[in-house]
Amino acid sequence: MSQSHQQPALSKCPGCEEPPVAGDLFCGACGYDLSAVPARPDDRPTMAITVPPAAPAAPAAEAVRWPTAEETDSSDVPAPVVRPADVPGTDSGGRPLTGPDTPDAESGRGAASPSGPVLTGGPDSAAARVRHDDRADPGGAETSGDFALAAPDPRATEHAAALAAAPAPGAKVCVACRSGRVDADGYCENCGHAQPRERDHMEQELDAVAAVSDRGLRHHRNEDSFAVSSTALPDGSPAVVAIVCDGVSSASRPDEASAAAASAANEALLESLPRGTHPQQAMHEAIVAASEAVNALAQEPAGAREHDAHRHQNAPACTLVGAIMAGGLLIVGWVGDSRVYWVPEDRTQPTARLTEDDSWAAQMVAAGLMNEAEAYADERAHAITGWLGADAYELEPHTAAFKPDRPGLVVVCTDGLWNYAESAEEMAAAVPADAREQPLHAARALVGHALDGGGHDNVTVALLPFAVRPQGAGSACDTV
Repeated sequence: MSQSHQQPALSKCPGCEEPPVAGDLFCGACGYDLSAVPARPDDRPTMAITVPPAAPAAPAAEAVRWPTAEETDSSDVPAPVVRPADVPGTDSGGRPLTGPDTPDAESGRGAASPSGPVLTGGPDSAAARVRHDDRADPGGAETSGDFALAAPDPRATEHAAALAAAPAPGAKVCVACRSGRVDADGYCENCGHAQPRERDHMEQELDAVAAVSDRGLRHHRNEDSFAVSSTALPDGSPAVVAIVCDGVSSASRPDEASAAAASAANEALLESLPRGTHPQQAMHEAIVAASEAVNALAQEPAGAREHDAHRHQNAPACTLVGAIMAGGLLIVGWVGDSRVYWVPEDRTQPTARLTEDDSWAAQMVAAGLMNEAEAYADERAHAITGWLGADAYELEPHTAAFKPDRPGLVVVCTDGLWNYAESAEEMAAAVPADAREQPLHAARALVGHALDGGGHDNVTVALLPFAVRPQGAGSACDTV
């Protein structure tokens, strides 16, 4: 049998707090359902809920007399540490701390507490075995058997860390921070920067020649190489040599090819020139020696060639250009599209390009099929028609001899540079005015000119200052 409960009378609407009209089931102001108000419970508690009386207040603790810390000394050493056992008190469990006046002080043991052991100041305790700065206690060092230690100076710590990372005299220094030591993996131990590979940027300077080679901004490695040297002719007069090689990127191991060619050509010239070989003939023989060195890179056992019948089509390859200054002559030799420029010291005199490219564009111009502007604007312009390598059609070394009648500068470079200063006039404009006095600085400036222009290729340039006495009017260079 169900039971009904009378709805309690409400003095206010639960929704809008307006007084409702008696007997209404909904609020006339806001429409609140008054029947949804819960009924007042019928039961009453049979046991009184009382609040326990408050615990008597703990008597006020006696004020603790803390020992007065001494002032810091002249070295700014902080005041001594106050240990728990140095003053009277209680631990978290309400037990008294062991102090100088308690029975346990002689044994050095403190009273145990529910929260753990209490460190005391006894001589046998763990606290006594910890080394502190006890300068305030003159006898502390004597009783402990240790010297008093001062707080470490953070500046000294940083200095020690810097000294640990500093490279030893003669060791390789980081190119990024200029202070860290470079480890065996090629990373700086100070700043963590990876170091550039040795061939990414190379520089060399002799008394009369300087060369710079750079990887550029787009290639992942430097495939150029160079060799500069000097020797003496049989009559004792000097001979200066510069060889620049450019690896063919579409061939395998182009970096090895350019390095082998530059080294072989340079060694051949240093051997033949002192014997009295004419510089032009010596240049021809040097190019042949360089070709043989590159060909040797492609040599493999017969068994290996049987598995790759087309291996010879991707043999290592490179181009070569070189210059010799000897006996008042300027000898140039080349195979490929690297170039030699003549820039007179007097910039009002005409400049000249002393080489002709072994390229598709040069062939079109030579055959009269295109003018130079049209040929070099074609996408096939830089396709080379001559190179050093086992897959070259036929080796045709080009050599030429010149006898300049005025001082000037010889620029030997790869297309990574002349692509940004193609004509002789543009190259002369890019060469610094003091290039003959500071050839290394000028070579760096020319590499920077190519990098500023985009650095799409490896960049290599060698500069040879040519010094002669003026012999009157005439062209900048006379072919011998």
